[in-house]
Amino acid sequence: MHQDIVRISTGIKELDEALEGGIPKGSWIAITGEPGTGKSILCMHYAWAGLLGGDPVVYVTTEAEFRDVVRQAKMFGMNFELYRIHDISSKETPSEPPDIVVIDIFGLLKIARQMSTQIQVDTETTRRKWYAALDIETLIAAIHEAYRILGVLRDEKSKSPFKHVRLVIDSLSAFWADKPAMARKYSYDLKIATHRENVTAYLVSQYAMTTKSTFGFGLEHIADGVFHLWMDDVESAREVRRYLIIKKMRMTYHKRTAFKLEVQPGRGVVLSGP
Repeated sequence: MHQDIVRISTGIKELDEALEGGIPKGSWIAITGEPGTGKSILCMHYAWAGLLGGDPVVYVTTEAEFRDVVRQAKMFGMNFELYRIHDISSKETPSEPPDIVVIDIFGLLKIARQMSTQIQVDTETTRRKWYAALDIETLIAAIHEAYRILGVLRDEKSKSPFKHVRLVIDSLSAFWADKPAMARKYSYDLKIATHRENVTAYLVSQYAMTTKSTFGFGLEHIADGVFHLWMDDVESAREVRRYLIIKKMRMTYHKRTAFKLEVQPGRGVVLSGP
């Protein structure tokens, strides 16, 4: 075990043990798999572990409203409502730094509108760039605004949090849904702009049902680690049998065989050996 590496808990004991104690701090982890395999629940565990340990959380959700995330997490014994939650789309300014900042599609739309009105207009052509909610530039700006709200930046010019932050983006696939060929470029743009030593991130990427490969080529290549989830063919198996494997993880040894994955009421993700 590497003694000089700071470990960040996944919130799942068996997964931490398979990683010599947790994810190396500052890593970007791609969570890949087809629908229904448990990717979003992994994110809930990760965010919950952060809240329990005092880490502020930035939670980007493009596939569900955060209130649905909260409702589902509570079924698994994780009550996010015990902590201070601030939605970035809110018009209210929090009286004290929250524990978790939520960025959903409405929050991204708010940031996109702000960026569109703040940009300087070319006086000759009077053309203006209008940012879309699902632009990578909008996502980068929203994450930086979340850091400001959390109070983890030393000043307005700073881009690197002085305190460790857990970042969840569920999912990144939404940002290249209409242009999957751009996924690698967008992944690099996001990493260059937001990767920091004090930020450890979970980045969800959908798998295409037809090709059984990542929807949008590139994220797995720039990620420091990959947790891949899948299930047996339900028509053949006649039941849902899920699995998780650590496909790669830089800076640490990791278990190389698959876990069986179950989703249990009151517990969430439960992993067991082959």
